[in-house]
Amino acid sequence: MPINLAQLRAFHMVATQGSFTKAAKALNVTQPTVSGQVGALEEGAGVRLFERQGRGVRLTALGSQLLGVTTRLFALHDEAEELLSASMNLEAGRLAVGADSPFTVMPLLSRLSRRHPGVTFDLTLGNSAEVLRNLYDYRTDVGVLADIRVDPRLIAHPLLSPRVMAFVPRTHPWAREREVMLAAFQDQPMVWRTGGSVTRQVFERALAERAITPAVVMEINTREATREAVAAGFGIGVIAENEFGMDPRLVLLPINDADLRMTIYAVCLRERRRLRTVRAFMDIAQEYAA
Repeated sequence: MPINLAQLRAFHMVATQGSFTKAAKALNVTQPTVSGQVGALEEGAGVRLFERQGRGVRLTALGSQLLGVTTRLFALHDEAEELLSASMNLEAGRLAVGADSPFTVMPLLSRLSRRHPGVTFDLTLGNSAEVLRNLYDYRTDVGVLADIRVDPRLIAHPLLSPRVMAFVPRTHPWAREREVMLAAFQDQPMVWRTGGSVTRQVFERALAERAITPAVVMEINTREATREAVAAGFGIGVIAENEFGMDPRLVLLPINDADLRMTIYAVCLRERRRLRTVRAFMDIAQEYAA
């Protein structure tokens, strides 16, 4: 069957937006237009791509496979447009950014915005695993995250290597100390970030090497909630030094007998490095690290 790009774009927008109404708004067309394009695509191929559910939709198995194809297709389409206009100044553009922390990515975006004030940003925060997944799935253009593995699909520029440190509420006995030893964490109540946190992984490796077992009392999926749980006295937390900020309720403690560090990187997919917005961001990242 002949493939109609407009039909594929309508399908892609419905799949990513979750409804025909939202897809029509994103495409700046009427809902019947989107419904007609998706219906024609399904009828022409003799398949069902969506299961209708009330006001929303759910992808069929074939629809999920097609979404993977259209995601790559429109990413390449955007890259082709960027490549053909590469000689133009970066006066406008939109950059989708993923980051595992706002503390490192914000200075980069600030520099990029000052240099290219016409560029706008979509920022998605998550743990390192989520940042990488969004990058590989073309949901974001660039990422800022800690301790990535070597991957030929990626270009990675190191930004900084902060220490991993402990923090406790001011009412905690350790709050009067200047530092703490790793062995002191044996049987201590801990408040962990969930498993995708690189900070946690670095700290857990150090504990395992010395057979130290703390008592984990809570696992939380956000940095902000972890901070609140520690402040409320649920246990001890660990955090990258550059992410601690100022909080009068909490005390930051170096771990004296272990040099726990993680490296934070700016990354992009190698195949998308020529996009003007991506190239501008990665240039800023290299300057930031210099």
